[in-house]
Amino acid sequence: MTSTFNADGKNIPCTIVQAGPCVVTQVKTEDKDGYSAIQLGFGERKEKNTPAPMKGHFKKAKTTPKSRLVEFKNFEIDVKLGDQVGVDIFTEGDFLSVVGTSKGKGFQGVVKRHGFAGVGQSTHGQHDRARAPGSLGASSFPSRVFKGMRMAGQMGNGRVTIENIEVVKILPEQSLIVLKGSVPGPKGSIIILEK
Repeated sequence: MTSTFNADGKNIPCTIVQAGPCVVTQVKTEDKDGYSAIQLGFGERKEKNTPAPMKGHFKKAKTTPKSRLVEFKNFEIDVKLGDQVGVDIFTEGDFLSVVGTSKGKGFQGVVKRHGFAGVGQSTHGQHDRARAPGSLGASSFPSRVFKGMRMAGQMGNGRVTIENIEVVKILPEQSLIVLKGSVPGPKGSIIILEK
């Protein structure tokens, strides 16, 4: 993350994202596929690491193999197979939805994962119980732990959507877009920008 100043001199936290150039690798239509959408490819992939069916898919679009393919329904701009889509489809002041995979944090306890306070003081004979979850279920009825009980477990590494992120600045010559605030995922991860 970085920061920039707006016209009023206010410091705004920002994230710089490389948004393209993306290549149209497939155009889906109602007649052939049952729905209308376009498929965009981003990133580079070695030819030797690309499966043969995907090589033919990219050859139709007259482009090199791409590492990531994403479909977009209701695409506003009319595009053809092999066209390049850049940051010029966005304008400053737009509000976007950003979809990404959050940082994986591994197996975490209830204090970190759910904000539990722990059992309490360390007096009265307790030993190493400050971060324990406490009691889990009822007694002889229902004699089980209900589904969805907040417990320790794997945290992070899930699909996250953050809505209404403002576009602060667009740098078309470098294919960069400056977004207000943070986006999900670590540095270098791939995210999806939707209007």
